Amino acid sequence: MGDAAAGEVTLFLAGDVMTGRGIDQVLPHPGDPRLWEPAVTDARTYVRLAERRHGPVPYPVAPAWPWGDAAEVLDGLAPDVRLINLETSVTRRGAPAPGKVVHYRMAPENIDCLTAARPHACALANNHVLDFGDPGLADTLRTLARAGVRTAGAGPDLEAAARPAVLPVRAGRRVLFFSVASATSGVPPEWAATPDRAGVWLLPDLSVGSARTLADRVRQARQPGDIAVVSVHWGSNWGYHVDAEQVSFAHYLVEHGVAVVHGHSSHHPRPIDLHHGRLILYGCGDLINDYEGIGGYERYRDDLRLLYVATLGPDGELLRLRMVTVRARQLRLWRAGPADTDFLRGVMDRISRRFGVRVISTDEGWLAASQHPAS
Repeated sequence: MGDAAAGEVTLFLAGDVMTGRGIDQVLPHPGDPRLWEPAVTDARTYVRLAERRHGPVPYPVAPAWPWGDAAEVLDGLAPDVRLINLETSVTRRGAPAPGKVVHYRMAPENIDCLTAARPHACALANNHVLDFGDPGLADTLRTLARAGVRTAGAGPDLEAAARPAVLPVRAGRRVLFFSVASATSGVPPEWAATPDRAGVWLLPDLSVGSARTLADRVRQARQPGDIAVVSVHWGSNWGYHVDAEQVSFAHYLVEHGVAVVHGHSSHHPRPIDLHHGRLILYGCGDLINDYEGIGGYERYRDDLRLLYVATLGPDGELLRLRMVTVRARQLRLWRAGPADTDFLRGVMDRISRRFGVRVISTDEGWLAASQHPAS
């Protein structure tokens, strides 16, 4: 990167990466396929449903298979830091968490599926990382650490869960990656980390008081030149509505030193906001999952996913947001065609206008966001 761009930092921000269940079963080292869902008791059922929709999956697949074309796209865009929300437990141990309908886990021997995309850090404050209890969380943390992937949002106690992943970039700059969860995303209250209990950094609510506490944590950790990213698992799975408390919470954070609010939990993308020039993604949508054969929500086109690549200036202000549309087929991501890309552009433009943001297509086939007066 040349001198003119010396102060810039480019981030890849991914939504939910769910490499358990059907994804785990097509990888080289599948774990126990047992499930405890009301209608499905074998994870291989999700593989068969995907094959019924889009054709055979040539499993066992290479570890990089689920990323497909996304890996090449990311290499071409060359982000400085790659951040994902890992919404699965990486373990062969533990009992399924009681009271939950869906449990995700990937065998630790399949960790190459994650490292194939070269993430620098994973957000873990979500409603699946403890699907197999404390043993599953311990295995997840240990496996990611051995693979050289840093984590935030979960740990052996609250202090560890609230500690950001510190990611150095050139010229002495750092990205501080915080991960928190809201009960609105379905995180059981007993999963909350405490001073003497393992768990996730679970917010008590989305009030101004909670936002202030989080912003104070960010302020205490920041050094001059640092870029703070707060990853938040919140909200429902479906629909484009963003609750007023989410908006207020995100706005407070960016008004008090946070450069990017990285929201996720919804199975499809939600609106983009640019508040005081800072990027807020209310819901990045799923990126990798085994949902291809599941019907009922086709109107949301959740087979279309976005790769968010944001370039920030020296003070954390958004300079460019590039979004690449990919489509899930055969448990793999493929570059989406012009019609699918234009469909998602239209959706994102319509739902983001509330926040004064317009989404356009570029000559390169990407989507881009820019700020305009609200219409």
